[in-house]
Parts: sequence; structure tokens; C-alpha cells
Amino acid sequence: MAAMSVPENLTREQYVYVAKLAEQAERYEEMVNFMEKLVLGATPAGELTVEERNLLSVAYKNVIGSLRAAWRIVSSIEQKEESRKNEDHVVLVKDYRSKVESELSQVCAGILKLLDSNLVPSATTGESKVFYLKMKGDYHRYLAEFKVGDERKQAGEDTMNSYKAAQDIALVDLASTHPIRLGLALNFSVFYYEILNSSDKACSMAKQAFEEAIAELDTLGPDR
Repeated sequence: MAAMSVPENLTREQYVYVAKLAEQAERYEEMVNFMEKLVLGATPAGELTVEERNLLSVAYKNVIGSLRAAWRIVSSIEQKEESRKNEDHVVLVKDYRSKVESELSQVCAGILKLLDSNLVPSATTGESKVFYLKMKGDYHRYLAEFKVGDERKQAGEDTMNSYKAAQDIALVDLASTHPIRLGLALNFSVFYYEILNSSDKACSMAKQAFEEAIAELDTLGPDR
């Protein structure tokens, strides 16, 4: 079935509307296309609004989430077939996994290009900078989940650099209770746990973020 063509030259408000329409219809690949058009038309001349930023994030999150789930399922089946010595099946599963990985790479490359060329350079507030740098770290982390060798190493380094850059800004510009800062701390700890296999660092990072948030809430008193 052919994909729906993306309307050209719509206004920002119209792209937001059709993106929301695609979200309601659960047609997330088209939602991505609509938001890409909006980004390329709006930046670097103007920064995205919070609503536009969140729509872009939701679109990509759903597309990548489906592919990551597919990759995990296929990889699990591959391991089972290998344990059963079903070589003919293993060849077929490996080929299928490579197709899923190709799609994963393509989606990650798409959002990372937008982030590097448009979104990060156009960000003017600490909140938006942290949001986009965190997002950049997330998609490099998704690459690190399935890449091997030098490509995995590079993806890991890119993840670390993006999360660190976001953290440096968050520590200065965002309150410890800010949801974006807390989300960054969580995803950074997941990176340490799943990619770097450092459970101690992952736990200490998450614990520190939680304790800082609790301490800040305590200073606000019972009337917060």
C-alpha cells in the first residue's frame, strides 16, 4: 500500500493539525512526515513551540518504539533457533533482523539530522536545549542497542556526549524537579545500565536525581 503523500506548503498551524490527525489515527510514520515538513519550514528562522516540539517527539517515539519492539522479538527468536540448531531458520531470521535494523538506522538518522541541522541550533531556552540534546542522546542510544563493533562504540560515545551536554545545561537552567531534567537523568541511567553495563553508576545517578528532587520539594513546604 502506497504511503500518503505529504501536503506541500501548508502553514505551521495546518501541519500541527494534520499531525494531530495522524496521531489520532495512529498513523505515526505520516505524523513524522508532517512534523518534519513543519521543522524544515520553521527552523532555524523560528524555534518550535512546546506543542510542536512534543508532537515531533511523540511521532518519532511511536515509530522507533514499534521498531525496537520488533527487533527485540526477532532477536529472541534468533537465539531460540540457534539453540535448537535450526540453521535454515537462523539464516532467514538473521536476514529479517537486518531489515529491521536498516529501518531503525534510517529512522534514527532522520531525527538526528533534524536535531543537528535545525533543532539544536535554533534552541534559545535552557529547557529546549536540554530537550533536544536529551532527544539526540536517546536516538544515539537506540543505535547502540543493536550496532556492533566500531559502530556500537561510536554510537555509545555520541550518546554520552549528548547526555552530558544536556546535563550540563540542565544543572544550571532547570529545577531538579523539572520533568525534562528528571527524564534526562532516567535515560542517562538507562544508558549506563543497558549499554555500558554499569549498574552501580546507573543506580547512583537515578538515586541522586530522585533525592535532589525530593530535597527541592521539601524546601517548598506543605503549601506547594
